[in-house]
Amino acid sequence: MTASQSVTTISFFRYQSLPNRWWGFKQMGLAGEALAQVEGLRFHKMLGSGAGNGFSIWPNFGVYGLLGVWENEGAAERFFQKHALFAEFRERCAGWWTVYMEAAKAHGEWEGEMPFPITTDYDPARPVAVITRATIYTHHLWRFWRFVPPVSRSVEDKEGLLFSVGIGELPLVQQATFSIWQNSELMTAYAYRSKYHKEVVRRTRELGWYKEELFCRFHPYRTEGDWEEGRTPASAYVY
Repeated sequence: MTASQSVTTISFFRYQSLPNRWWGFKQMGLAGEALAQVEGLRFHKMLGSGAGNGFSIWPNFGVYGLLGVWENEGAAERFFQKHALFAEFRERCAGWWTVYMEAAKAHGEWEGEMPFPITTDYDPARPVAVITRATIYTHHLWRFWRFVPPVSRSVEDKEGLLFSVGIGELPLVQQATFSIWQNSELMTAYAYRSKYHKEVVRRTRELGWYKEELFCRFHPYRTEGDWEEGRTPASAYVY
């Protein structure tokens, strides 16, 4: 990666006390104005998360995320090191974790655009991070969420899965997932061989559940933060 290349980051914040959870929840609506003024930040989304293992109709009020696409790594570093908003995130949360990634493959749109410019060649042997995102047609919501519990259970303890969480901007309607895998072979083995995941893919194609969808593969190359008791998920595989 060159110094001028775009980089994508995703940060997660874990809150414990009720006041800090309430503050984290409010940032879903309030942080956008400050983020829009950050130099070098091309695209950003504040994200909520699901309860349980992260893939749930019920929200997790203790974990929130921040997705960013930056002009270059330097712009991302300046925000994480010096910006008052990120400093407050760190002060309020009980644990945080940021992943730096280069986009390698992508298709689809997020609110009418593809926010992730391709900046590296795709290498199936390297660790791979995946973002999937969809806006679900209102009249298909019940069908979509009927299939979430078995798919959610099927991803647990899968070989090669290092980290996964369900995320989203708008409960029920705008949903996304983020996961990190040891390599592409193990990731695709789940995506295309899991009984429940394959069924969701089939029905999506047949019934047209999504108004808009996006899929992007990244190569993560750097992590920062302290998530819980000195533990940062997947870090040993990312470097």
